[in-house]
Amino acid sequence: MQILRPITSNDFAAFKQIAIESGHGFTSLPVDDQLLQEKISRSERSFTKQLAQPFDEGYVFVLEDSDSGEIMGTTAIEAAVGMQVPLYHYHMGKTVHHSRTLDVYNTVEILSMCNDYTGCSEICTLFLREPFRKGLAGRFLSRSRFVFMADHTERFSETVIAEMRGVSDSQGNSPFWKWLQEHFFSIEFPQADHLVGLGDKVFISELMPKYPIYANLLSKDAQAVIGQVHEKTKPALKLLEKEGFEHRGYIDLFDAGPTVEAKLKNIRTVQRSVVATVNIANDVSGKARAISNQGLANFRATFTDKCSYDSTTNTLNMQPCVAQALELSNGDSVRTFSL
Repeated sequence: MQILRPITSNDFAAFKQIAIESGHGFTSLPVDDQLLQEKISRSERSFTKQLAQPFDEGYVFVLEDSDSGEIMGTTAIEAAVGMQVPLYHYHMGKTVHHSRTLDVYNTVEILSMCNDYTGCSEICTLFLREPFRKGLAGRFLSRSRFVFMADHTERFSETVIAEMRGVSDSQGNSPFWKWLQEHFFSIEFPQADHLVGLGDKVFISELMPKYPIYANLLSKDAQAVIGQVHEKTKPALKLLEKEGFEHRGYIDLFDAGPTVEAKLKNIRTVQRSVVATVNIANDVSGKARAISNQGLANFRATFTDKCSYDSTTNTLNMQPCVAQALELSNGDSVRTFSL
């Protein structure tokens, strides 16, 4: 059975291996022992905090094969971004150049640096290792974050964002960054990307152009990737779009990948999931469902067809092995949705 749970210090070796496998452009998982250990420690603290509103918590989960103990992937939620370290984006807008005398009317796209998403919650760090990219695992890993947020709304903002990985080549070079580097920087994209992953963003405010950039002045290659996602990120973007996430013109400063957003209450999984009462029974089966025990520090979630939902009694019948894996007893409540 595949179990999603909070990360612990015992998962460090697997977490580092995931960081290595994630490759260039995966800013939230830099291959740095100290930073990865700090992420784990911060997550452990976040799950045990008593709070009434989000501030700077970070919740990291791992997907574990309960039979082998192998860590299959990871995902995370940032409770409120930009509260400690500024979060920068470019916003795509338009400006009009009009001369009645010359009978000229031109509309030009511009990129303006901003901090508009400060305080929003962010879903991030979604990575499923190559051998496990089959079946429903990826969909489950993506959507289960939303049931956790639905059960602990006081810990998250009403607006949820996701920064999607932009276009870069196999060496990690970004066409968008190449233009910025030529005109404003003297460091390579992988180095800049690594610094952001380490949390060192001072150079952004120091070196980034303070005034809007006219998009038509960028190189053709740079213009072509604005708002586009990396080939490996397309499946993740499609999943989020099905959940109701939309791109509202915000892009990453370095690779121009899109940031998408949605209101937490409007997310499809939040709206379609139900809270039901547990009934443990033998020989139960049905369509595959995701199930969360609604816990915090003891959060557990899985997906299985060894269950069935009775909408008339609002009961989720499940086999004993499922209840045991989720640390549930008869009469407990769960949040569940169909996969």
